[in-house]
Amino acid sequence: MPGCTDGLITLGAADALWVELTAGSAVPTASGTFTPSPACARLGYVLLGGHVVATVRASGGQWSVAEDEVRRAAAGLNAVGMDRQDLVRIGPFHGPPRQECHEETPLRWRQRIMREVQELGGPERAAQGEVGRPYPLAGIDWRQILVERTRDGAQRTWWLPRAVVRLLDAAEHAETQWVQAARTRQASTTVIEPPSRPGCRQATSPEGTTASLRPYSAELEGQLYSVLIRKPGTSRRVAGWACAVCRTAPATVLDHCHEHGYARAPVCQSCNTQERPDHLYSNDIRVANRYTRLFHTDTDNWLRHWHRCPGCRARTTLPLPHLAAWTAHVACRPLRPTHPASRGRKPCGMLRVSWTGSQQAPRSCLLTVAVDFCPSGEHRVLAQVPYREAAERFRTWLAETAPAVAAAAGPDRLDGLPTQPRPVIADTSGEGLALF
Repeated sequence: MPGCTDGLITLGAADALWVELTAGSAVPTASGTFTPSPACARLGYVLLGGHVVATVRASGGQWSVAEDEVRRAAAGLNAVGMDRQDLVRIGPFHGPPRQECHEETPLRWRQRIMREVQELGGPERAAQGEVGRPYPLAGIDWRQILVERTRDGAQRTWWLPRAVVRLLDAAEHAETQWVQAARTRQASTTVIEPPSRPGCRQATSPEGTTASLRPYSAELEGQLYSVLIRKPGTSRRVAGWACAVCRTAPATVLDHCHEHGYARAPVCQSCNTQERPDHLYSNDIRVANRYTRLFHTDTDNWLRHWHRCPGCRARTTLPLPHLAAWTAHVACRPLRPTHPASRGRKPCGMLRVSWTGSQQAPRSCLLTVAVDFCPSGEHRVLAQVPYREAAERFRTWLAETAPAVAAAAGPDRLDGLPTQPRPVIADTSGEGLALF
């Protein structure tokens, strides 16, 4: 192709090749990936999806990149499926997102997106792609898929598809690994020689993004979150693990049970968000489509993860909000009315479940499952389920659905469990999500 010499192509040719190869990708990509900020061609690499692609300074001072690396990164991105309805909130939050913010890592994509959106006055102007503004992140055109939501008529929040969040998290982790490797090389030699041929690469493949991460092996099981979170170096230690749920992304937060106070496991930002509802008050949640993954598609992984809490495992149950969501999504599914649609019948509206009382007083705790947003304007209560009945239904379902998880549960599986719930530090990564 034009501009190709010994397998190396110029940055301009690489820009054109990236756009051409990813034209049919589910994840939208952008031109100008190799040249504007935050591209780091002159630092020795460029991020493409979850890859780090090495750059080479050829004769005459011109920067180039290996063509096969661009093609490999494009193939990895084209293999990613994206559900535009499966969204993850990326900000703004009361405090900074719980992730390792390495100042030497230019990507820091959450902060960059928030800053650009606020400077441009919202996604509408951001989507216009104003000339001269550096908007690609790891070759991804995030402006095309950024979603704005307004709550209470005032606060605006920003959301991206989960697949893109995972890609950008993988890119940020790969970049951190690259920077650390560069510092190691710099400590051993005065001059860091760039790769002299296409075969000398240090790029990170999709499988390699977690190659340097340790799989989580219950090292924190049974420990109190309130104690762990105050220990120096906990966040850095968490960042060294792969996500304990999906096992494909670097962990960024330490998930914990807000009901009993125990740490569960380190998880990535995407999985940490996936178990949260899109609407939550102190005792009221909306059961969205994401619960299909929690209670159907990836049931074993999530049940095993939730039962990493000794309190939930010994009582063979789930924290109250999770149990309420399970009751609405699974136990009350046959009660959900349907309406005629173009292809058969469509489930009515959206399920919502609320509760009175708490799990600490199970006799007075009552779960109420209702339907919101009924197309015919009808809002009906589907069922009222006492807490004890819901817990018993869950135990029966758990034994049928995940027998290995059920076999490890029960009061005889753990001695010395405290009778009173332990104090929990509130989760500050999002508004109104303390229960999760």
